Amino acid sequence: MDIQRRPQYNQQVMSKEVLDFFSDIHAARKSHPALAAFSEKAIHDFRCLGIPPVKHEEWKYTHVSKLFRNDLLCHAGTPKLSPSDIDPYRLPGHDTASELVFVNGVYDQTLSILRHREEDVEILPLWKAAEGPHAEFISKNLGHSASYHPDGINALNGAFASDGVFIMAKKGKSIVQPVYIYHVADSRNGFVFLQPRVLVHVEAAAQLQIAEQYISLGGNESFTNEVFELVAGQDAVVDYYKIQDEGRLANHVGTTHIRQTGKCLTNAVTITLSGALIRNNLNMIMEAEHGESHLYGLYLLNDRTHADNHTIVDNMQPHCFSNELYKGVMDDESEGVFNGKIFVRKDAQKTNAYQTNKNILVGAKSSAYTKPQLEIFADDVKCSHGCTIGQLDDEALFYLRARGISEKNAKSLLLHAFAVDILKNIKPEPLRRHVDRLISNRLEFNF
Repeated sequence: MDIQRRPQYNQQVMSKEVLDFFSDIHAARKSHPALAAFSEKAIHDFRCLGIPPVKHEEWKYTHVSKLFRNDLLCHAGTPKLSPSDIDPYRLPGHDTASELVFVNGVYDQTLSILRHREEDVEILPLWKAAEGPHAEFISKNLGHSASYHPDGINALNGAFASDGVFIMAKKGKSIVQPVYIYHVADSRNGFVFLQPRVLVHVEAAAQLQIAEQYISLGGNESFTNEVFELVAGQDAVVDYYKIQDEGRLANHVGTTHIRQTGKCLTNAVTITLSGALIRNNLNMIMEAEHGESHLYGLYLLNDRTHADNHTIVDNMQPHCFSNELYKGVMDDESEGVFNGKIFVRKDAQKTNAYQTNKNILVGAKSSAYTKPQLEIFADDVKCSHGCTIGQLDDEALFYLRARGISEKNAKSLLLHAFAVDILKNIKPEPLRRHVDRLISNRLEFNF
Protein backbone atom coordinates (compact mmCIF):
# COMPACT_ATOMS: atom_id res chain seq x y z
CA MET A 1 0.00 0.00 0.00
CA ASP A 2 1.65 3.19 -1.16
CA ILE A 3 0.04 6.07 0.68
CA GLN A 4 3.27 8.05 0.66
CA ARG A 5 3.56 8.35 -3.10
CA ARG A 6 4.52 11.66 -4.63
CA PRO A 7 1.62 13.59 -6.16
CA GLN A 8 1.57 14.29 -9.86
CA TYR A 9 0.50 17.84 -10.61
CA ASN A 10 1.65 20.89 -12.47
CA GLN A 11 4.42 22.57 -10.56
CA GLN A 12 3.86 25.82 -12.43
CA VAL A 13 0.66 26.62 -10.55
CA MET A 14 2.69 29.37 -8.86
CA SER A 15 4.44 32.09 -10.79
CA LYS A 16 8.20 32.45 -10.66
CA GLU A 17 7.70 35.66 -8.67
CA VAL A 18 5.87 33.78 -5.92
CA LEU A 19 8.53 31.05 -5.76
CA ASP A 20 11.32 33.60 -5.67
CA PHE A 21 9.50 35.65 -3.02
CA PHE A 22 9.47 32.86 -0.46
CA SER A 23 12.95 31.73 -1.40
CA ASP A 24 14.24 35.26 -0.75
CA ILE A 25 12.51 35.42 2.64
CA HIS A 26 13.99 32.06 3.56
CA ALA A 27 17.47 33.20 2.57
CA ALA A 28 17.12 36.41 4.58
CA ARG A 29 15.90 34.64 7.73
CA LYS A 30 18.91 32.28 7.93
CA SER A 31 17.82 29.24 9.90
CA HIS A 32 19.72 28.26 13.03
CA PRO A 33 22.58 25.86 12.23
CA ALA A 34 20.88 22.85 13.85
CA LEU A 35 17.88 23.17 11.51
CA ALA A 36 19.64 24.61 8.48
CA ALA A 37 19.75 21.34 6.53
CA PHE A 38 16.09 20.64 7.26
CA SER A 39 14.93 24.08 6.15
CA GLU A 40 17.15 24.05 3.04
CA LYS A 41 15.63 20.75 1.93
CA ALA A 42 12.14 22.12 2.65
CA ILE A 43 12.58 25.22 0.49
CA HIS A 44 13.99 23.02 -2.28
CA ASP A 45 10.95 20.72 -2.05
CA PHE A 46 8.68 23.76 -2.11
CA ARG A 47 10.20 24.98 -5.36
CA CYS A 48 9.98 21.50 -6.90
CA LEU A 49 6.47 20.59 -5.74
CA GLY A 50 4.63 23.88 -5.97
CA ILE A 51 1.07 24.32 -4.72
CA PRO A 52 -1.55 21.68 -5.66
CA PRO A 53 -4.20 22.88 -8.13
CA VAL A 54 -7.83 21.78 -8.20
CA LYS A 55 -6.90 19.03 -10.68
CA HIS A 56 -5.24 17.22 -7.79
CA GLU A 57 -7.78 14.76 -6.37
CA GLU A 58 -6.94 15.61 -2.74
CA TRP A 59 -7.56 19.32 -3.38
CA LYS A 60 -10.41 19.24 -5.91
CA TYR A 61 -12.82 21.18 -3.70
CA THR A 62 -10.32 23.56 -2.09
CA HIS A 63 -8.72 26.15 -4.37
CA VAL A 64 -5.76 26.90 -2.15
CA SER A 65 -3.63 28.12 -5.05
CA LYS A 66 -5.69 31.32 -5.21
CA LEU A 67 -4.15 32.40 -1.89
CA PHE A 68 -0.72 32.60 -3.50
CA ARG A 69 -1.49 35.68 -5.58
CA ASN A 70 1.33 38.10 -6.29
CA ASP A 71 -0.65 41.09 -5.02
CA LEU A 72 -1.09 39.52 -1.57
CA LEU A 73 2.52 38.64 -0.94
CA CYS A 74 4.21 40.64 1.74
CA HIS A 75 6.36 40.06 4.78
CA ALA A 76 5.13 42.14 7.67
CA GLY A 77 7.72 40.82 10.09
CA THR A 78 6.92 40.12 13.72
CA PRO A 79 5.16 43.05 15.44
CA LYS A 80 5.66 43.77 19.11
CA LEU A 81 2.55 42.97 21.09
CA SER A 82 1.80 43.41 24.78
CA PRO A 83 0.05 40.95 27.11
CA SER A 84 -3.04 43.19 26.97
CA ASP A 85 -3.38 42.34 23.27
CA ILE A 86 -3.74 38.66 24.23
CA ASP A 87 -5.86 39.07 27.37
CA PRO A 88 -9.31 39.12 25.66
CA TYR A 89 -8.57 35.77 24.00
CA ARG A 90 -7.09 33.76 26.88
CA LEU A 91 -8.76 30.40 27.36
CA PRO A 92 -10.46 29.49 30.67
CA GLY A 93 -8.06 28.09 33.23
CA HIS A 94 -5.15 30.02 31.71
CA ASP A 95 -3.92 31.10 35.13
CA THR A 96 -2.65 27.56 35.80
CA ALA A 97 -1.76 26.60 32.23
CA SER A 98 1.40 27.18 30.27
CA GLU A 99 0.56 29.73 27.57
CA LEU A 100 2.61 29.74 24.38
CA VAL A 101 2.16 32.66 22.01
CA PHE A 102 2.97 32.77 18.31
CA VAL A 103 2.89 36.19 16.65
CA ASN A 104 2.58 36.06 12.88
CA GLY A 105 3.91 32.51 12.96
CA VAL A 106 6.92 33.13 15.20
CA TYR A 107 7.15 31.74 18.74
CA ASP A 108 7.38 34.72 21.11
CA GLN A 109 9.10 33.83 24.39
CA THR A 110 8.47 37.27 25.91
CA LEU A 111 4.69 36.88 25.67
CA SER A 112 4.64 33.19 26.60
CA ILE A 113 4.16 32.13 30.22
CA LEU A 114 5.54 28.74 31.27
CA ARG A 115 3.76 27.63 34.45
CA HIS A 116 4.60 23.93 34.38
CA ARG A 117 7.52 22.60 36.36
CA GLU A 118 10.52 21.77 34.19
CA GLU A 119 10.65 18.27 35.65
CA ASP A 120 7.13 17.70 34.21
CA VAL A 121 7.07 19.59 30.92
CA GLU A 122 9.96 21.04 28.95
CA ILE A 123 9.22 23.85 26.48
CA LEU A 124 11.92 25.28 24.24
CA PRO A 125 12.25 27.14 20.96
CA LEU A 126 12.58 24.45 18.30
CA TRP A 127 16.03 25.62 17.20
CA LYS A 128 17.30 25.48 20.78
CA ALA A 129 15.91 21.99 21.34
CA ALA A 130 17.58 20.85 18.11
CA GLU A 131 20.97 22.04 19.39
CA GLY A 132 20.65 20.29 22.76
CA PRO A 133 19.83 16.84 24.13
CA HIS A 134 16.72 16.55 21.92
CA ALA A 135 18.70 16.72 18.69
CA GLU A 136 18.37 13.01 17.91
CA PHE A 137 14.61 12.96 18.51
CA ILE A 138 14.07 16.04 16.36
CA SER A 139 16.24 14.68 13.58
CA LYS A 140 14.16 11.48 13.44
CA ASN A 141 10.69 12.99 13.83
CA LEU A 142 10.59 16.54 12.52
CA GLY A 143 8.94 16.54 9.11
CA HIS A 144 7.35 13.08 9.33
CA SER A 145 4.04 14.58 8.15
CA ALA A 146 5.55 15.32 4.74
CA SER A 147 5.41 11.61 3.89
CA TYR A 148 1.61 11.80 4.13
CA HIS A 149 1.29 15.28 2.63
CA PRO A 150 4.10 15.58 0.08
CA ASP A 151 3.10 18.97 -1.28
CA GLY A 152 4.58 22.42 -1.48
CA ILE A 153 2.39 23.81 1.32
CA ASN A 154 3.79 21.43 3.90
CA ALA A 155 7.30 21.96 2.55
CA LEU A 156 6.99 25.76 2.75
CA ASN A 157 6.22 25.56 6.45
CA GLY A 158 9.33 23.44 6.99
CA ALA A 159 11.47 26.15 5.47
CA PHE A 160 10.69 28.36 8.49
CA ALA A 161 10.76 25.66 11.20
CA SER A 162 13.38 27.58 13.21
CA ASP A 163 10.59 29.88 14.42
CA GLY A 164 8.71 26.98 16.01
CA VAL A 165 8.46 25.45 19.49
CA PHE A 166 9.28 22.08 21.04
CA ILE A 167 7.21 20.59 23.88
CA MET A 168 8.06 17.45 25.84
CA ALA A 169 5.89 15.81 28.51
CA LYS A 170 8.32 13.78 30.57
CA LYS A 171 8.12 10.08 31.29
CA GLY A 172 5.52 9.00 33.82
CA LYS A 173 4.20 12.51 34.49
CA SER A 174 0.41 12.92 34.72
CA ILE A 175 0.00 16.59 33.86
CA VAL A 176 -3.34 18.07 34.90
CA GLN A 177 -2.75 21.65 33.76
CA PRO A 178 -3.08 22.05 29.97
CA VAL A 179 -0.73 23.71 27.52
CA TYR A 180 -2.46 26.52 25.61
CA ILE A 181 -1.07 27.73 22.29
CA TYR A 182 -2.31 31.06 20.90
CA HIS A 183 -1.66 31.81 17.22
CA VAL A 184 -1.99 35.56 16.71
CA ALA A 185 -2.40 36.96 13.20
CA ASP A 186 -1.73 40.70 13.45
CA SER A 187 -3.17 41.99 10.19
CA ARG A 188 -3.76 45.55 11.34
CA ASN A 189 -1.23 46.83 8.80
CA GLY A 190 -2.19 44.55 5.93
CA PHE A 191 -2.22 40.93 4.80
CA VAL A 192 -0.04 38.54 6.81
CA PHE A 193 1.18 35.01 6.12
CA LEU A 194 1.83 32.88 9.23
CA GLN A 195 3.79 29.62 9.29
CA PRO A 196 3.87 28.29 12.87
CA ARG A 197 5.55 24.97 13.63
CA VAL A 198 5.03 22.78 16.72
CA LEU A 199 6.73 19.50 17.62
CA VAL A 200 5.54 17.58 20.69
CA HIS A 201 7.01 14.52 22.41
CA VAL A 202 4.82 12.77 24.99
CA GLU A 203 7.08 10.21 26.61
CA ALA A 204 6.06 6.83 28.00
CA ALA A 205 3.23 6.85 30.57
CA ALA A 206 2.88 10.65 30.40
CA GLN A 207 -0.45 12.46 30.11
CA LEU A 208 -0.83 15.81 28.35
CA GLN A 209 -3.63 18.16 27.24
CA ILE A 210 -2.96 20.70 24.49
CA ALA A 211 -5.35 23.31 23.09
CA GLU A 212 -4.63 25.58 20.12
CA GLN A 213 -6.58 28.79 19.53
CA TYR A 214 -6.31 31.10 16.52
CA ILE A 215 -6.65 34.85 17.00
CA SER A 216 -7.00 37.69 14.48
CA LEU A 217 -6.07 41.30 15.23
CA GLY A 218 -7.07 43.77 12.53
CA GLY A 219 -9.50 43.71 9.65
CA ASN A 220 -7.26 42.54 6.81
CA GLU A 221 -6.88 39.11 5.27
CA SER A 222 -4.54 36.52 6.82
CA PHE A 223 -3.25 33.08 5.86
CA THR A 224 -2.05 30.57 8.45
CA ASN A 225 -0.06 27.56 7.22
CA GLU A 226 0.64 25.42 10.29
CA VAL A 227 2.24 22.03 10.87
CA PHE A 228 1.71 20.40 14.28
CA GLU A 229 3.49 17.07 14.84
CA LEU A 230 3.12 14.92 17.96
CA VAL A 231 4.77 11.64 18.95
CA ALA A 232 3.16 9.61 21.76
CA GLY A 233 5.02 6.82 23.52
CA GLN A 234 4.03 3.65 25.35
CA ASP A 235 1.01 4.09 27.68
CA ALA A 236 0.79 7.82 26.96
CA VAL A 237 -2.54 9.67 27.05
CA VAL A 238 -2.95 12.73 24.82
CA ASP A 239 -5.91 15.10 24.47
CA TYR A 240 -5.62 17.64 21.65
CA TYR A 241 -8.08 20.48 20.91
CA LYS A 242 -8.10 22.89 17.99
CA ILE A 243 -10.41 25.93 18.06
CA GLN A 244 -10.81 28.04 14.91
CA ASP A 245 -12.85 31.23 15.21
CA GLU A 246 -10.70 33.93 13.63
CA GLY A 247 -13.22 35.74 11.45
CA ARG A 248 -14.40 35.74 7.87
CA LEU A 249 -11.09 36.95 6.34
CA ALA A 250 -8.87 34.30 7.92
CA ASN A 251 -7.51 31.55 5.66
CA HIS A 252 -6.03 28.43 7.17
CA VAL A 253 -4.19 25.29 6.07
CA GLY A 254 -3.26 23.14 9.05
CA THR A 255 -1.73 19.70 9.37
CA THR A 256 -2.02 17.88 12.69
CA HIS A 257 0.10 14.74 12.58
CA ILE A 258 -0.14 12.37 15.56
CA ARG A 259 1.97 9.21 15.79
CA GLN A 260 1.41 6.42 18.26
CA THR A 261 4.81 4.78 18.61
CA GLY A 262 3.64 2.64 21.53
CA LYS A 263 0.35 1.37 22.92
CA CYS A 264 -1.40 4.60 23.93
CA LEU A 265 -4.61 6.64 23.83
CA THR A 266 -5.02 9.80 21.77
CA ASN A 267 -8.08 12.05 21.40
CA ALA A 268 -8.32 14.90 18.89
CA VAL A 269 -11.18 17.43 18.66
CA THR A 270 -11.32 20.08 15.91
CA ILE A 271 -13.85 22.94 16.18
CA THR A 272 -14.28 25.26 13.17
CA LEU A 273 -16.60 28.25 13.55
CA SER A 274 -15.45 30.91 11.10
CA GLY A 275 -12.97 31.70 8.37
CA ALA A 276 -12.64 32.20 4.63
CA LEU A 277 -10.88 29.16 3.19
CA ILE A 278 -9.99 26.44 5.70
CA ARG A 279 -8.25 23.11 5.21
CA ASN A 280 -7.65 20.85 8.22
CA ASN A 281 -5.51 17.75 7.76
CA LEU A 282 -5.58 15.33 10.70
CA ASN A 283 -3.41 12.21 10.53
CA MET A 284 -3.53 9.47 13.15
CA ILE A 285 -0.64 7.06 12.55
CA MET A 286 -0.96 3.91 14.65
CA GLU A 287 2.47 2.32 14.61
CA ALA A 288 2.12 -0.01 17.62
CA GLU A 289 -0.22 -2.80 18.70
CA HIS A 290 -3.28 -2.12 20.86
CA GLY A 291 -3.34 1.60 20.12
CA GLU A 292 -6.58 3.55 20.56
CA SER A 293 -7.55 6.82 18.91
CA HIS A 294 -10.62 9.06 18.73
CA LEU A 295 -11.11 11.82 16.15
CA TYR A 296 -13.93 14.34 16.49
CA GLY A 297 -14.77 17.37 14.39
CA LEU A 298 -17.46 20.03 14.32
CA TYR A 299 -17.78 22.72 11.67
CA LEU A 300 -20.52 25.38 11.90
CA LEU A 301 -20.24 27.50 8.77
CA ASN A 302 -22.01 30.58 7.43
CA ASP A 303 -21.49 33.38 4.89
CA ARG A 304 -19.13 32.00 2.21
CA THR A 305 -16.84 30.04 4.50
CA HIS A 306 -15.26 26.98 2.91
CA ALA A 307 -14.04 24.31 5.37
CA ASP A 308 -12.33 21.12 4.17
CA ASN A 309 -11.54 18.37 6.69
CA HIS A 310 -9.19 15.62 5.52
CA THR A 311 -8.42 12.77 7.92
CA ILE A 312 -6.15 9.74 7.72
CA VAL A 313 -6.14 6.83 10.16
CA ASP A 314 -3.27 4.51 9.24
CA ASN A 315 -3.42 1.16 11.03
CA MET A 316 0.04 -0.36 10.73
CA GLN A 317 -0.09 -2.95 13.54
CA PRO A 318 -2.75 -5.39 14.81
CA HIS A 319 -5.33 -4.99 17.60
CA CYS A 320 -5.84 -1.24 17.14
CA PHE A 321 -9.10 0.64 17.66
CA SER A 322 -10.18 3.97 16.18
CA ASN A 323 -13.44 5.89 16.19
CA GLU A 324 -14.10 8.96 14.06
CA LEU A 325 -17.11 11.30 14.12
CA TYR A 326 -17.32 14.57 12.19
CA LYS A 327 -20.41 16.78 12.05
CA GLY A 328 -21.10 19.86 9.95
CA VAL A 329 -23.74 22.58 9.69
CA MET A 330 -23.71 24.77 6.59
CA ASP A 331 -25.71 28.02 6.37
CA ASP A 332 -25.91 30.83 3.77
CA GLU A 333 -23.51 30.03 0.89
CA SER A 334 -20.96 28.07 2.91
CA GLU A 335 -19.32 24.82 1.83
CA GLY A 336 -18.31 21.88 3.98
CA VAL A 337 -15.99 19.11 2.76
CA PHE A 338 -15.10 15.87 4.52
CA ASN A 339 -12.66 13.32 3.15
CA GLY A 340 -11.79 10.57 5.60
CA LYS A 341 -9.48 7.65 4.87
CA ILE A 342 -8.89 4.54 6.94
CA PHE A 343 -5.97 2.36 5.92
CA VAL A 344 -5.56 -1.14 7.33
CA ARG A 345 -2.26 -2.63 6.35
CA LYS A 346 -1.64 -6.31 5.71
CA ASP A 347 -0.17 -6.97 9.16
CA ALA A 348 -2.87 -5.01 11.02
CA GLN A 349 -5.15 -7.95 11.82
CA LYS A 350 -7.88 -7.61 14.47
CA THR A 351 -8.29 -3.90 13.67
CA ASN A 352 -11.53 -2.14 14.68
CA ALA A 353 -12.08 1.15 12.85
CA TYR A 354 -15.23 3.25 12.55
CA GLN A 355 -15.90 6.45 10.67
CA THR A 356 -19.03 8.65 10.44
CA ASN A 357 -19.72 12.04 8.86
CA LYS A 358 -23.07 13.83 9.29
CA ASN A 359 -24.08 17.12 7.67
CA ILE A 360 -27.04 19.48 7.91
CA LEU A 361 -27.71 22.04 5.17
CA VAL A 362 -29.48 25.09 6.57
CA GLY A 363 -28.86 27.67 3.85
CA ALA A 364 -30.60 27.47 0.49
CA LYS A 365 -27.25 27.88 -1.28
CA SER A 366 -25.07 25.89 1.14
CA SER A 367 -23.41 22.65 0.09
CA ALA A 368 -21.61 19.62 1.49
CA TYR A 369 -19.23 17.11 -0.08
CA THR A 370 -18.40 13.96 1.82
CA LYS A 371 -16.20 11.01 0.92
CA PRO A 372 -15.50 8.41 3.62
CA GLN A 373 -13.07 5.73 2.42
CA LEU A 374 -11.70 2.38 3.53
CA GLU A 375 -8.61 0.68 2.12
CA ILE A 376 -8.25 -2.70 3.80
CA PHE A 377 -5.43 -5.14 3.13
CA ALA A 378 -6.07 -7.47 6.09
CA ASP A 379 -8.76 -10.16 6.29
CA ASP A 380 -9.66 -10.23 10.00
CA VAL A 381 -10.95 -6.73 10.77
CA LYS A 382 -14.10 -4.84 11.73
CA CYS A 383 -14.40 -1.59 9.81
CA SER A 384 -17.33 0.60 8.84
CA HIS A 385 -17.96 4.03 7.40
CA GLY A 386 -20.99 6.14 6.61
CA CYS A 387 -22.14 9.64 5.78
CA THR A 388 -25.38 11.65 5.69
CA ILE A 389 -26.41 14.98 4.21
CA GLY A 390 -29.83 16.34 5.14
CA GLN A 391 -31.84 19.16 6.64
CA LEU A 392 -33.43 19.85 10.01
CA ASP A 393 -36.16 17.43 11.05
CA ASP A 394 -39.50 19.09 10.22
CA GLU A 395 -41.34 17.07 12.86
CA ALA A 396 -38.92 18.05 15.62
CA LEU A 397 -39.13 21.67 14.48
CA PHE A 398 -42.94 21.53 14.54
CA TYR A 399 -42.89 19.96 18.02
CA LEU A 400 -40.85 22.87 19.42
CA ARG A 401 -42.86 25.52 17.59
CA ALA A 402 -46.09 24.03 18.96
CA ARG A 403 -44.78 24.71 22.46
CA GLY A 404 -44.33 28.41 21.90
CA ILE A 405 -40.68 28.45 20.87
CA SER A 406 -39.86 30.80 18.01
CA GLU A 407 -38.65 29.33 14.74
CA LYS A 408 -35.21 30.86 15.18
CA ASN A 409 -34.76 29.50 18.69
CA ALA A 410 -36.20 26.12 17.73
CA LYS A 411 -33.62 25.77 14.96
CA SER A 412 -30.86 26.82 17.36
CA LEU A 413 -31.95 24.20 19.88
CA LEU A 414 -31.92 21.44 17.28
CA LEU A 415 -28.53 22.46 15.91
CA HIS A 416 -27.08 22.70 19.38
CA ALA A 417 -28.35 19.19 20.14
CA PHE A 418 -26.72 18.05 16.90
CA ALA A 419 -23.37 19.43 18.11
CA VAL A 420 -23.48 17.92 21.61
CA ASP A 421 -21.97 14.60 20.47
CA ILE A 422 -18.78 16.47 19.65
CA LEU A 423 -18.77 18.89 22.58
CA LYS A 424 -18.95 16.15 25.20
CA ASN A 425 -15.53 14.91 24.05
CA ILE A 426 -13.84 18.09 25.24
CA LYS A 427 -12.72 16.78 28.63
CA PRO A 428 -11.73 19.93 30.58
CA GLU A 429 -15.04 21.35 31.75
CA PRO A 430 -14.02 25.06 31.57
CA LEU A 431 -12.83 24.60 27.99
CA ARG A 432 -15.99 22.68 27.08
CA ARG A 433 -18.17 25.49 28.48
CA HIS A 434 -16.12 28.04 26.56
CA VAL A 435 -16.63 26.23 23.24
CA ASP A 436 -20.31 25.76 24.10
CA ARG A 437 -20.67 29.55 24.49
CA LEU A 438 -18.94 30.14 21.16
CA ILE A 439 -21.38 27.77 19.49
CA SER A 440 -24.36 29.34 21.24
CA ASN A 441 -23.25 32.78 20.07
CA ARG A 442 -22.88 31.48 16.53
CA LEU A 443 -26.39 30.05 16.69
CA GLU A 444 -27.57 33.31 18.26
CA PHE A 445 -29.26 31.51 21.10
CA ASN A 446 -28.35 31.97 24.75
CA PHE A 447 -28.26 28.51 26.34
